[in-house]
Amino acid sequence: MATTQVLRRLLAQEEILVAPGACDALVARLIEQAGFTVVYMTGAGTANGILGLPDIGLTTLTEMATNARHICDAISLPVIADADTGFGNALNVMRAVREYEQAGLAGLHIEDQVAPKRCGHVAGKECVALEEMVGKVQAAVAARRDPDFVIIARTDARAPLGFDEAVKRGRAYAAAGADLIFPEALESREELAEYARAVHVPLMANMTEFGKTPYFSAREFQEAGYSVVIYPMSACRVALKAMQDFLRDLKQTGTQTAWLPRMLTRRDLYSLLDYSSYTEHERRYLGEGVEPLE
Repeated sequence: MATTQVLRRLLAQEEILVAPGACDALVARLIEQAGFTVVYMTGAGTANGILGLPDIGLTTLTEMATNARHICDAISLPVIADADTGFGNALNVMRAVREYEQAGLAGLHIEDQVAPKRCGHVAGKECVALEEMVGKVQAAVAARRDPDFVIIARTDARAPLGFDEAVKRGRAYAAAGADLIFPEALESREELAEYARAVHVPLMANMTEFGKTPYFSAREFQEAGYSVVIYPMSACRVALKAMQDFLRDLKQTGTQTAWLPRMLTRRDLYSLLDYSSYTEHERRYLGEGVEPLE
């Protein structure tokens, strides 16, 4: 079954989809190994982890689609990806949809910020006219070749234009054909619940850290009326903090031995990478093959 169909079936279930963020294929493998059913390819994580850049619209469509292709090739789960503002106008959105489909993604979200965009939880965001974003959503829907490919419309209107405008835009984007609406950076439990009561389509929430939205569990998002919750940078932040602490300690002590209990072992890493399948291919097609841990 195509991953787009898998995602559609998952969205039809009552249980909320919890989608941790992956900045690269290796993290995506960890998410699959942990038993999650959906992966979110984070735009911030791609900019930060692949390019070493802030999330301010500097990544290109080609860079994002390439990272998406690597992630989709590495796992069997459906992947939803950030597509920022669509990388331009409605025509650029159409190309983005087709590039993302070809990369193997099951869905994407585009947002109504002006370009260059900002991270959804920082100050200074601005939104394009509602009519412009409606055109982008319509273009995205028209561009997809697979009718099961999921189009998600994100509105960043809450901070610069107010809650009521965010509701208005969510309704308009749903009417334009978006499969899900993603109200970014809502600021309270009451707002989350009120938005779900006001916009009667499947909704996606962002449970990022250190942002505008208070911390809620996946169950609480489900009870508020949301179908998907993403954790874009959580795994990346944990890993970066651990690496920062390790490198500081290595610089001071000149040895990594104190950290061995906190490391993924060689066996576990090779298992994550499915190393044994390549050894089997060597035996079958080359007539040789040595188990790496023998």
